[in-house]
Amino acid sequence: MVPRDHIVMLPFMAHGHLIPFLALARQIQQRTGFTITIASTKLNIQYLRSTISTDSNSQSLFNVRFAELPFNSTDHDLPPNSENTENLSLGNIGKLFHASISLKDPVLHLVNDIIHQEGKPPLCIISDVFFGWATELAKSVNTVNITFTTGGAYGTLAYVSVWLNLPHRSSDSDEFKVPGFPESYRFHRSQLHQYIRDADGKDLWSRFMQTQISQSCGSVGWLCNSVEEIEPLGFDLLRKYLRLPVWSIGPLIPPALLKNTSSSSFSFSKQHAGKRPGLTTEKCIEWLDLHGPDSVLYISFGSQNTIGLSQMMELAIGLEDSGVSFIWVIRPPIGFDMRSEFRDEWLPEGFEERMKQSKRGLLVRNWAPQLDILSHKSTGAFLSHCGWNSVLESLSQGVPILGWPMAAEQAYNSKMLMEEMGVSVELTRGSQGIIVGKEVKRVIELVLEKEGKGKDMRNKAVEVKKQLRAAVSDETENKGSSVKAMDDFVRTILSKSQEQAASIEVQK
Repeated sequence: MVPRDHIVMLPFMAHGHLIPFLALARQIQQRTGFTITIASTKLNIQYLRSTISTDSNSQSLFNVRFAELPFNSTDHDLPPNSENTENLSLGNIGKLFHASISLKDPVLHLVNDIIHQEGKPPLCIISDVFFGWATELAKSVNTVNITFTTGGAYGTLAYVSVWLNLPHRSSDSDEFKVPGFPESYRFHRSQLHQYIRDADGKDLWSRFMQTQISQSCGSVGWLCNSVEEIEPLGFDLLRKYLRLPVWSIGPLIPPALLKNTSSSSFSFSKQHAGKRPGLTTEKCIEWLDLHGPDSVLYISFGSQNTIGLSQMMELAIGLEDSGVSFIWVIRPPIGFDMRSEFRDEWLPEGFEERMKQSKRGLLVRNWAPQLDILSHKSTGAFLSHCGWNSVLESLSQGVPILGWPMAAEQAYNSKMLMEEMGVSVELTRGSQGIIVGKEVKRVIELVLEKEGKGKDMRNKAVEVKKQLRAAVSDETENKGSSVKAMDDFVRTILSKSQEQAASIEVQK
């Protein structure tokens, strides 16, 4: 029996990367029937397996395999069992990035095993932007590497160009131009995380980022977790900058989010197996049911971010003064162990009790069922760190965003959401950003108001929701842009594979 075409996928070691890779594997597998192998370290594979075992779509993953790559975190001066970015300090995250290069030899061993068993190389390797080493590895085994960016087109271009060019280093002003963007565009130093701001091309972060991103720019094309129609400028600029095909195959979020399924009849909470919930999904829904349409503010900074103590205090003061209902996913502030118990002293005295009594505020420890909350009719806005997965989840429900970007490309996402899409306003930036209660109150009221700016943002978010849904339409007469892009990607890699095979025959 002729073996099926095989694709090997290499996600970076972070939950915000692992989940989109799994969603991409499902999408390719359903479309083609190819065998897919996702390779990562033991604990990350366990996490992916647990996600699948509780997922109602798991039947569609029967031909997705998992390969465990040997990795010992203590060999890289990391705490025991540190195999992804969750709960790591910034310094240790830097070490993890560098340690990830050690996966190259185990991946080569895995690919050679596949070649030995199947008599031919995989159709392609799909690797994370941070695994640029996969480009040369793919060439060495007569296949091709495709880079997958789990972010959007605009944010990816800004992130890639800032790291490769460090444009802020040659600007005397806080504002600077970024190669790849129109002459009139300006970025601001405060949009850069501290480790990029301090980068000089010779430091630990620069050496990793510049090497890996440059090598990823040498792959034969990029896949992007976004939709052509929601960021036309981003895709246009990214293609011009990379001079490579870029396939917009998003949004890689649970398919049920793109259907008109009410939260009361479908629960998404199983999507995050292995997370310790601060409150059951049922309790969250019960609480949301008490509130009117578009009236609740949902607050969450992603799975590995938190804010400073003074920021936490001022956010609480502004929330209380605004009179708005809210669900807030709280974690210990910066400087404290993220896994420790939350202390009352980090919030204004009696704050949680007052919010509980009035049923105005729900404080959830550690983790909340985000997809269930965003898809509930009462949720009117999302105060978010602007991580791309959260952005797509929010906009898929027509929920506008209050931006509080923290790291990675989040500040660039926030800029694009405001300036290109008009679906967001920014409250502050980073863990050092200064906020005061009065400003929190003003911005929250602005976003949730029924008329004016709030109404305009909501209308635009609903328009984006429609574009996201149209992009994944698989009707024969009316295929969406992301479905067409996926088909084109598959045709391209099949064609490249035939070229490689013909070339090998000629050499024989």
